[in-house]
Amino acid sequence: MELKTFFECHPRLALAFSGGADSAYLLYAGQKWAQKLGVYYVHSTFQPAFERRDAERLAKELGVGMQILEADVLGCPEITANPPDRCYHCKQVIMSTIRRQAALDGFDTVIDGTNASDDIGDRPGYKALGEQGVLSPLRLCGITKAEVRRLSRDAGLFTWDKPAYACLATRVRTGEEITREKLEAVEKSEDILFEMGFSDFRVRTAGDEAKLQFVAGQQPAARAREEEIRAVLSRYFGKIIIDPNEREASV
Repeated sequence: MELKTFFECHPRLALAFSGGADSAYLLYAGQKWAQKLGVYYVHSTFQPAFERRDAERLAKELGVGMQILEADVLGCPEITANPPDRCYHCKQVIMSTIRRQAALDGFDTVIDGTNASDDIGDRPGYKALGEQGVLSPLRLCGITKAEVRRLSRDAGLFTWDKPAYACLATRVRTGEEITREKLEAVEKSEDILFEMGFSDFRVRTAGDEAKLQFVAGQQPAARAREEEIRAVLSRYFGKIIIDPNEREASV
């Protein structure tokens, strides 16, 4: 099925918009081909500030209205306990938040940016999407991440080469309680590393320790500036190490 055909078959849709490359392209396509498109960004303590800024920027550039909804993810014990299926419970909260508002706005179909490259086999969050009845047009139409980037570049979207960014909760070790303070320490640390010129990395926490994971191309620079990095991040963590194992680049 062509993506245009999907929108012709589903002319009135609510988009779960994250500001990432996949949902950004869906926003562009939906604006072109949907009869009516509701755009919903769910804000929570799990999203860094730059994600919201990117979402607002793209919506403005495309001339599309975007509703910002609030989700109290830290108010859900099944999420803050950080079990292996945390993402399942989080997606339930986020998608039910969108569903409620979308229904009030006259939409009964919700779509998200899952693409044909995503491995849904071991990701509990995708189970929640199925239970919520959320459709994933990119996946249904066989559009891969590489194609999303190519199509987005052709469309002039600034998100075309934006690295994939997992939510802040993924930085906290599974089984360790997620708190606002831990999330803020991670976000501020990652903001500092962005300002230092790094672009594809993760700050992962375990207790008072931060493990910094860089892609291969940025590992030498991180090693060369290790003392500087330790000095600026020591205000947030007691122990800081650079993981000797390079992380895979975000796609």
